[in-house]
Amino acid sequence: MIPSPRLEPQPDNYSLLTDLYQLTMSACYCGEGIADRPASFELFARSFPQQFGYAIAMGLEQALQYLEAVQFSEEHIAALCQTGLFDRAPDDFWTLLADFRFCGSVYAMPEGTAFLPNEPILRIEAPLWQAQIVETYLLNTINYQTLIATRAARMRDVAGDRATLLEFGTRRASSPQAALWAARAALAAGFDATSNVLAALELGRQPSGTMAHALILAFGAINQNESSTFSIFHQYFPGAPLLVDTIDTIAAVQELAKQRAAGQFAAQGIRIDSGDIVALSRQVRQILPGVPIFASGDFDEWEIARTIAAGSMIDGYGIGTRLVAGSAFGGVYKLVDLDGVPVAKRSPGKATYPGRKQVFRSATGDRLGLAHEVAAAGERSVLDCVMVDGQRTTAVESLETIAQRTAASVAALPAIARSLTCDAAPVPVISDALRELNQTLDPSSPVFSSR
Repeated sequence: MIPSPRLEPQPDNYSLLTDLYQLTMSACYCGEGIADRPASFELFARSFPQQFGYAIAMGLEQALQYLEAVQFSEEHIAALCQTGLFDRAPDDFWTLLADFRFCGSVYAMPEGTAFLPNEPILRIEAPLWQAQIVETYLLNTINYQTLIATRAARMRDVAGDRATLLEFGTRRASSPQAALWAARAALAAGFDATSNVLAALELGRQPSGTMAHALILAFGAINQNESSTFSIFHQYFPGAPLLVDTIDTIAAVQELAKQRAAGQFAAQGIRIDSGDIVALSRQVRQILPGVPIFASGDFDEWEIARTIAAGSMIDGYGIGTRLVAGSAFGGVYKLVDLDGVPVAKRSPGKATYPGRKQVFRSATGDRLGLAHEVAAAGERSVLDCVMVDGQRTTAVESLETIAQRTAASVAALPAIARSLTCDAAPVPVISDALRELNQTLDPSSPVFSSR
């Protein structure tokens, strides 16, 4: 009998959750005697998805968990040997894998920090092969959670502090793992709750949700009408919000108004999932004043802004597909220094800045400089040291702390960056030292901006 493939990422198989070329390059480094040379890699984005004027760093916690746990077991090494791909790899390569424990340092922006194109949100300083081997997993977790956190922050910014935002994206996420990361990133960026039960309980939150149309249809099949189905639901879940658009939204709400007049109404909210939600919300508010109205169905920041501008009476949004799916966040991970020698990629359209860098932030904007530079008056360094010799140097942060940082980061951004129609994200000023280093390596390379 053929065993069922095991495709869930777990700490005991983290080492193989990588791209093949990370291993083949590491074998080359080993064979040529440079595997243990000190190297620095930085994770950043050259540009953002269309109309994104900023991004929110997220996923650092899972990145650190990975770096603490990743290692190669005897079974992993045996499986790699059996592929035949490494038949000419040096013997020392296998010893390198067997003894692997990440021993490097990590500098990173705290989760919830807003950043701009070309600003590193994470730097790995470690032996060359170690810094190389961890690229794939770091990009996976940080790119995805950063995308979700950025979208969530934009939605919160548009909806305002008083609106309730619920993460409903599990069924539309690209995988079960992505669903969990999406729930975490949304909560950390300012959402109030998630419908994902596992994510909520693991994160110390109360899961939130209402009902599906199937409940109305199922009880309808056994001769229960919509009103009696609501009553049955409230027998088991008193006061829970009710989904009112299965048959006729206004008729359902009018029946609830009759129950309210008779002192029999207990719902703490209603949800509308279809139709002209702006018009329906206004009608519902007239019929059931004071009852919170939740809307769901393909909402994103632009649709939230549209409903607000149109005068809707919506108090909260359940957001799924457009939060967890769509265009990817294009973070990259590039070597910037090897054994004290700054390096840079010069491919057309994909050039990078050389050297280990730091982001200096002030009230007037960001300055991208070299790591050894000193913050000027009024500036602060954004990348913090969070791991040394493979050991964490900072405590795990609560989602509440990260959400507060996200809100403060967004509030401090210029209006153009927060605009939903931002043509291009602002860019950091390039320090004189970084510009000179860049031009020394390649005098013809473009400079992104200057004071």
